[in-house]
Amino acid sequence: MKYSELKQIIILSFLFMAFLVAVPASSQAEILKQVKTENVCMVNDEDMGKPQVPIQVKGKTYYGCCAMCVSSLTNDLKARQGTDPVSGHVVNKADAIIGAKADGSVLYFESKTTFTTYQQHEKGDAP
Repeated sequence: MKYSELKQIIILSFLFMAFLVAVPASSQAEILKQVKTENVCMVNDEDMGKPQVPIQVKGKTYYGCCAMCVSSLTNDLKARQGTDPVSGHVVNKADAIIGAKADGSVLYFESKTTFTTYQQHEKGDAP
């Protein structure tokens, strides 16, 4: 192998490694962690990591982090609903399977099946 070829391989290897280091984590597959319903502020759509204020509305329990959330969940139907990112169906947040992203934001799923489908798609394992 000639010196110029070796030099070219080393330079290309270095550039490839630099590219790998520079790729932000957000461009990698984002796997969700299923979280407890009671740990989610359903107004801010965020996993708070600890139990939130329970709010009873029409026989269902929702959770919020403050008085404003209590008011929103009590009075605003849209605050109690999410959209399943797989099926596109409207989901009652009190009944949903909830998955949290690394940044704490959450997605609501109508079933364990759509949650699993989302995970497989993000991993690149979707059928």
